[in-house]
Amino acid sequence: MKIIGLTGGIASGKSTVKKMLQKRNYEVIDADEVALGLQAIGSPILAEIVNAFGTTVLHDDGNLNRGELGKIIFGNVQARAKLNEIMHPAIRSHFEKIIEKSTAEVLFLDVPLLFEAGFDNMTNINLVISASQDVQLARLMLRNSLTQAEAQARINSQMTMAEKVAQADFVINNNGEIHELEKKVTEFLEKILNKVI
Repeated sequence: MKIIGLTGGIASGKSTVKKMLQKRNYEVIDADEVALGLQAIGSPILAEIVNAFGTTVLHDDGNLNRGELGKIIFGNVQARAKLNEIMHPAIRSHFEKIIEKSTAEVLFLDVPLLFEAGFDNMTNINLVISASQDVQLARLMLRNSLTQAEAQARINSQMTMAEKVAQADFVINNNGEIHELEKKVTEFLEKILNKVI
């Protein structure tokens, strides 16, 4: 099995690439989706989050209020580190179980913090989807209805694009149109399937 790490900066187009891969019937394990499952009502992980950040991070129905939690962690390095301390080992453990059961020849791990959290030690190849900061800002403001300052804070909370690119085996630049991205994804898959690496 070839395990490929898929990552990129916020609003760089990683999720769009994930959908393109799934459309081509590749198995993609999404760290954010795994996290959502782990944070369900009644879960030990949710209890740990509430213990660390207080009941203000809950909706009235007991579900995690991700918007509220986001406000706390995006402006606070210590708070973000605490959340990662809770989430990353649980996500890794979940990944390991899925990988063990999978029969896929090629499996993608879609992880926003692939390098930062050391998930790249689970992969054979790492693909970074990159975009210029101007493009990221514009997409993020539009997608999440954020002010420029809020969008910039979220970008600044991550490893820089240059640092991600430096650690990548392959990079797809996504400053252009969707059809250009589609073509680049096809080219990448051809290289992987032909084992040109």
